[in-house]
Amino acid sequence: MIAQQEGLIHAGSLEEVRSRGCVVVSAERHGIAVFYHDGRVYAVDNRCPHMGFPLSKGSLRCGILTCHWHHARFDLESGGTFDPFADDVRVYPTRIENGQVWIDPRVGAGERVGKALSRLQDGLEQNLGLVTIKAVLTLLESGAPPRKLLEVGAAFGARYRVAGWGPGLTILTAMGNIVELLAPEEQALALYHGLVHVASDNDGQPPRFDRDPLPTPDVPLDRLKQWFRQFVEVRDSEGAERVILTAIANGAKPAEVADLFLAAATDHFFLNGGHTVDFINKAFELLDRSGWSQASTVLPSLIGGLARAQRSEENNAWRHPIDLVALLAPVLEQLPGLIASDRPATSGWDGFGELVETMLGDEPTAIVTGLVEALKCAASVTDLSGALAYAAALRAARFHTSNEFGDWITVLHTFSYANALHQCLKRAPSPEAARGIFHGAMRLYLDRFLNIPAARLPVDGHRADAPADGEALLNDLAALLDREQQVNPAGHLVYDYLARELPPGRLIQTLGRVLLREDAEFHSYQMFEAGVQQFRELESTRPREARYVMVGVARYLAAHSPTPRSMLQTARIAMRLHRGEDLTEPDDE
Repeated sequence: MIAQQEGLIHAGSLEEVRSRGCVVVSAERHGIAVFYHDGRVYAVDNRCPHMGFPLSKGSLRCGILTCHWHHARFDLESGGTFDPFADDVRVYPTRIENGQVWIDPRVGAGERVGKALSRLQDGLEQNLGLVTIKAVLTLLESGAPPRKLLEVGAAFGARYRVAGWGPGLTILTAMGNIVELLAPEEQALALYHGLVHVASDNDGQPPRFDRDPLPTPDVPLDRLKQWFRQFVEVRDSEGAERVILTAIANGAKPAEVADLFLAAATDHFFLNGGHTVDFINKAFELLDRSGWSQASTVLPSLIGGLARAQRSEENNAWRHPIDLVALLAPVLEQLPGLIASDRPATSGWDGFGELVETMLGDEPTAIVTGLVEALKCAASVTDLSGALAYAAALRAARFHTSNEFGDWITVLHTFSYANALHQCLKRAPSPEAARGIFHGAMRLYLDRFLNIPAARLPVDGHRADAPADGEALLNDLAALLDREQQVNPAGHLVYDYLARELPPGRLIQTLGRVLLREDAEFHSYQMFEAGVQQFRELESTRPREARYVMVGVARYLAAHSPTPRSMLQTARIAMRLHRGEDLTEPDDE
């Protein structure tokens, strides 16, 4: 009998290991492969860290262990991989006493978080989705908060893309905003989607280089705002960047810096199809979650896009047959006088429904008049931006499938812009930023033909045959989006679920799962997250309107489902590996 040694694992006699070349010991989650090579004994995790193939079935030559599945190669002594798509394999110290081989499994277990953060950086730098999702799973299991992953993604996305802020960082922020609303099994997926899109955006891009703030201390904020708007006006991104860095270095508050961006963005009409305001909002939301200490890294990434953005007043649709720019000009000049600086964010104004219907009409003059009259009746700027966001959501809820498929993106752009503007105005409700409400209302007017004919909105009790059980309804919803062309059934089902006052959180989780199982395009993430934000704002005070917001979300997701789901396949591989499953065995999923 071999005496047991506390904490050590017996691998057999040295002679047995030498004669067999490799023995597998049942220990840890997947066994340990013990090799005799070049006169020494080595022990490594028996599972290839790439996709789990047993390394005991690999080849060993010149100190390099090669997995036969995807030919990943490892230094037998350190476990280090020569192939970045894989990972380092865990090695275990061995000792030989009285001709017996012992393995110590206790060393190195405390290094998981540091190693996972390092691998997350590798996944971002080399655009390796499998590496990224494995790092996300390890970090979350080890107790790292989503904030830490957002911080890593923000720093990488802002620095390593000379073009600046793009869809990847927007998706990352959107997923960070909703991750805590999702079921636990979808939370890792949400962060994985965001990080993978950041990596894809940055792949092959040159980095951005830091600039310095002005050496002049304590420049008045009003002067910085004047400079910033002037530099953006002439598309001077370098000068504008130094102004923002100076504001941050001088201790300007987040809302004050946001106001600088919003004033410059609303000096022109509906920049870059609405993306510019959305990107500004997302950058500040990301900093809310990852920390203001990253402001001087993240915010300069916005400036190139802001300065380069297409200005809608240069677009023929805004000038002909009705010159919308000329229509708005006198009103925008009067706006500071119409907006009382001491007006509360919630004013008690009760003209929401009437204003929504006016903004959905086909008379731009009436729309402008309706907005002005609302301000005269003590509506706050966020009252107006909230009404605009809901009206834009209705464009999606009423979007008829007889339109061209690409026009879904048009109504989405207006909705994501309106939601972003609303969130921005809650942060920095200045008269300059409020000009964006009028810009958005004119964009909503230009979208009017996408509701002709208008899809019928669901009404209470129109589906008497629907399942009574809430979970059955949600299962039906997920099944619907496994098939193409289920736009209207999906919208009706979501309305039925909410009309029965079933738990809205479960609906959000189901729609999140439906989104995250797809290879979603950029705008689907925007639609889902903006819809959830607007739903949560409306559900307690305007439940019927809140339902229609989610109808629009469901219809949009249904229009863009299903997809090949390659990202889900990669995630499932990582999840099975994380659970210790053998990928060479069939997967019942």
